[in-house]
Amino acid sequence: MEDAEATATASLTPADAYWFVTRYDPDAEASYVPPDQVQENTVEFWHDWVHTCDIAECIFEGAWHDLAVRSGLALKLLTHEETGAICAAPTTSLPEDVGGVRNWDYRYNWIRDAAFTVQALANLGHTYEAMRYVNWFLERCHAGEPAEIQPLYGLHGETELTEEELDHLDGYRGSKPVRIGNGAADQRQLDTYGELILAVSETTRFADIVSEDDWEALRGIVEYVCDVWDERDAGIWEVRDGPKHFVFSKVMCWVALDRGIAMAEENGFDAPTDRWSDVRDRIKSTTLEKGYDEENGYFLQAFGDDDTLDAAGLLVPVVGFLPVDDDRVQNTIDAIQARLASDDGLVKRYDGDDGLPGEEGAFLWCSFWLVNALALSGRIQEAEDLFTSLSGYVNHVGLLAEEIDPESGSHLGNFPQGFSHIGLINSALYLAHAKDGGESTTKPMGMRLGDGISLGNTE
Repeated sequence: MEDAEATATASLTPADAYWFVTRYDPDAEASYVPPDQVQENTVEFWHDWVHTCDIAECIFEGAWHDLAVRSGLALKLLTHEETGAICAAPTTSLPEDVGGVRNWDYRYNWIRDAAFTVQALANLGHTYEAMRYVNWFLERCHAGEPAEIQPLYGLHGETELTEEELDHLDGYRGSKPVRIGNGAADQRQLDTYGELILAVSETTRFADIVSEDDWEALRGIVEYVCDVWDERDAGIWEVRDGPKHFVFSKVMCWVALDRGIAMAEENGFDAPTDRWSDVRDRIKSTTLEKGYDEENGYFLQAFGDDDTLDAAGLLVPVVGFLPVDDDRVQNTIDAIQARLASDDGLVKRYDGDDGLPGEEGAFLWCSFWLVNALALSGRIQEAEDLFTSLSGYVNHVGLLAEEIDPESGSHLGNFPQGFSHIGLINSALYLAHAKDGGESTTKPMGMRLGDGISLGNTE
């Protein structure tokens, strides 16, 4: 070795294998493990971890079984081994609009994804990872007051995620700026509280994870929601054109109260459930009055935003806010198909202005939400056809980006994207349950929550 440069030469024939190992470790000799043993250990670990089953009896039985398993592996690879936190993607600034400014740092853990991640991991049999993931969020609940809970955190719980632009970098295919950090960490997103409570509620279905101290923190969050639900926020999509009364944020505030009441009653936890019930009813009546466009027949993106659709409306029946056979739900599904979906079923997040120039692609997560909504509605063949079409965008190693360009089919945004794989797993789950008539024992949340949830017309 000379001038911090290491060189080596080896001559190999086609049948030879030769390992090169570079490391810095004062105790290298004592801790050395032969590379072929490291490889063998690695293969053994993944074979032991991966979802295994009798495929004939697996809920993921069918053509999508291997896709769901591969997506589970992707989520595991996005998981920080020390903390259990799961990053949205391992990359930053891969563009949603090539050559444009929609370039974000996704190397963080979003509360928004929590409940859907728990469902995906648990149904693949990875309950340990699901519990670690939710316990990580419970630690955030104890770290401060409810008002201080952020939409996203660093993988060690870091709160300072200041967004910076690296002007000396050109960006992928000239897409500037390149960013590190994410300003959404400083936003107020009221939907976060519902997603957090829902994640904990989903986890209690298979694990006793909520201690009395945890409940004190969770009760404080529900109490806080009672006080702030009628205020403006930045919403699930983290828009940068000012706070609004986002409909989905109101729905998730309702979820925080609904699931909070359920956990209190089911576990005997102390809580002012009568007050919570009154506020829950008030949220629902206000949202239905101001958030649903009676004339056009669909849920709006925000109060007063006439003629603006949001794909998050597809989650209204999934979280139990309204039964799937409610006309307002069915009208919203039809409107989203007509206005936000491409001919191939790729769904855009919304059709309103978000304060940024350029056009983004279609969100795969939203597209999978449409599969779920159709499956819940009993439109099973339609849901299966859409799922098959979306599965065609999986690349040669089984991975998905954040978005798809509806015209070219190109992957856009950060890659691989955790919520795209969460969406694939959960859509396979909804389809499987819909096809067996909803008789399976472990039902996805859209088949359990709320009054009147049903498969509807299964023709």
